[in-house]
Amino acid sequence: MERAEAYGFSGAMSGSFLLSCLLFAAVSRRQRGPYMDEVFHVPQAQAYCHGRFLQWDPMITTLPGLYLLSVGVVKPAAWLLGWTGSVVCSVGMLRFINLLFSAGNFYLLYLLLFKIHQKNKAVSGFQRILSALTLAMFPTLYFFTFLYYTDPGKTQFCFRTGL
Repeated sequence: MERAEAYGFSGAMSGSFLLSCLLFAAVSRRQRGPYMDEVFHVPQAQAYCHGRFLQWDPMITTLPGLYLLSVGVVKPAAWLLGWTGSVVCSVGMLRFINLLFSAGNFYLLYLLLFKIHQKNKAVSGFQRILSALTLAMFPTLYFFTFLYYTDPGKTQFCFRTGL
């Protein structure tokens, strides 16, 4: 990757993350409680946050990976930052996990496009960055960035495993 492309990617990543944070704040202010399927996902993650790993809602049809990962990120972060009480596994904190997944998806999409077009000199670094950004913000995936759903995490793990 040449220097101009690295700067362009850094700018695109920073800009998209800032925009996502602003949208995240707006959605969180407007929709404070669980929305749609979050009614199932949030209580399940909160049960895991409280150490109740044998509790399971039969309405959930996915594996517990998102909940385990959420606890693995939120609990140490709360411990390091000295957070206690209801903020630790709140709806907002759990939703923030998907914001991190979204940034990771952008990065992985860029790496994938870089690998695919590595030998194709007709595709510029700008085109790779713009394509990765477009795919990462594809509406059917990007919508779930601001909610506690399994889609952003599932997409990232599919990229990582090559599925």
